[in-house]
Amino acid sequence: MCNRHGEDLRQLTVCSVDPPGCTDIDDALHCRELDNGNLEVGVHIADVSHFIRPGNALDKEAANRGTTVYLCGKSIDMVPELLSSNLCSLCSNVERLAFSCIWEMNHEAEIIKTRFTKSVINSKASLTYAEAQMRIDDTSKNDDITTSLRGLNKLAKILKRRRIDKGALTLSSLEVRFHMYSETHDPIDLQTKELMETNSMVEEFMLLANISVAQKIYDEFPDCAMLRKHPALPPSNYDILLKAAKSKLLHNLSIHLKAEVSLRLWRSTQIRPRHWLTPLTWPKWIGFPYFNTLLRILTTRCMMQAVYFCSGMDSDFHHYGLASPIYTHFTSPIRRYADIIVHRLLAVAIGADSTYPDLMDKHKQSALANNLNYRHKMSQYAQRASVAFHTQLFFKSRGILNEEGFVLFVRKNAIIVLIPKFGLEGTVFFDTKDKAPPNLVFDEEGPTLKVEQHAFSIFDKVKVTISLDDSNIQHQKIRMALIDPVIPGVSVPAPDVEPQAKKPKLDR
Repeated sequence: MCNRHGEDLRQLTVCSVDPPGCTDIDDALHCRELDNGNLEVGVHIADVSHFIRPGNALDKEAANRGTTVYLCGKSIDMVPELLSSNLCSLCSNVERLAFSCIWEMNHEAEIIKTRFTKSVINSKASLTYAEAQMRIDDTSKNDDITTSLRGLNKLAKILKRRRIDKGALTLSSLEVRFHMYSETHDPIDLQTKELMETNSMVEEFMLLANISVAQKIYDEFPDCAMLRKHPALPPSNYDILLKAAKSKLLHNLSIHLKAEVSLRLWRSTQIRPRHWLTPLTWPKWIGFPYFNTLLRILTTRCMMQAVYFCSGMDSDFHHYGLASPIYTHFTSPIRRYADIIVHRLLAVAIGADSTYPDLMDKHKQSALANNLNYRHKMSQYAQRASVAFHTQLFFKSRGILNEEGFVLFVRKNAIIVLIPKFGLEGTVFFDTKDKAPPNLVFDEEGPTLKVEQHAFSIFDKVKVTISLDDSNIQHQKIRMALIDPVIPGVSVPAPDVEPQAKKPKLDR
């Protein structure tokens, strides 16, 4: 089996690092020192294309679905579970077929040599991000797996710094994780996902593999490579950031956002105080993580959507967000059909598989890319709807909560508030139908909204109540009302007692 499938890499200390509960393990990594003092780094990706052959029933269904859809507590797989969670998944202590991208690097993370090969691997550990982080941080551990992880982490930090220096953006949105009651699957807890160094470590090598593969398949097939681009944003999209730069908070700290080019735009989301301004002198509510997150969310909202395209049908390959001249998706073939096409192209490029007519037809590749873009967008809508639905279920059993948040946007009659604790956005309206509206003055240049005598600006700290309005059973909504700042006739009193979550009743 090993000879027919490329290299036997079962002896390497390969391991995977994924979110908790992950069963469709697409990728695994290794790092080891070579005899010449350089480092060998490998990204090993599940070889789904070995099982899904062009034109068969599995292939047609996967091409139509385009992507796995991840909902709260479940997923709608692109390929059958036997493949996604078993035969293709790079589980530990079992032999698996892979497609490997292997670099020789020096200790400054500079690539000396790149090669691609079909392979057989035997992952030595399936770790969560937290478990991998604990190994890296535990100075008493010096086993092969931990040594490999430390090498990967060290190189990833260099790669990230270099990528950012070239103008790549660090974008973000607060992702939430629901904890479900096992018997009814009702949400009983809601938390924002904590990001660790190991998240970034995996991301950096996935990005590097995608860039390396993109260049390879384009060099071999300039007319029919499946690539991914991220268009530069038009100047009008900068407006919200430029207005944020005028906010009284940033003005008082003598910080100015410059968003003319990608590099400056990224740096604008990495606010650091001037040398004389220590963290203790910042307003108390500005924790660096939340403040930078607010700026990154605003930056993310400016962005255009990244899309798949066929290289023979377009001339603009640039990926704006990654500041890369060429990019593709190679690293998640279990959950993305584009990656399967890229695997097939790469396999032909290295002589590991034969081609077929549709793979070399730029018009059919372009039509496929259009369907993948549509399916990806629909999956995003479904995922957001699932989060919204489970958020409503979560708050339904909790009565009224009061939480601290930050003003993310200002509108003519409302403020959009972000609650970092829950990763939740909501709107506080000031012109409700059930009472006389307050005096509202909206300044679009600010932007500020003056409500009676109080002016709201982006980044202001507020306190709000959160509750579920189920008066219309078909259109239930999360409602927010202002507690603080106190504006007579507008603010509501804070609930005296925080309601406790009710244990879900069994559905007998």
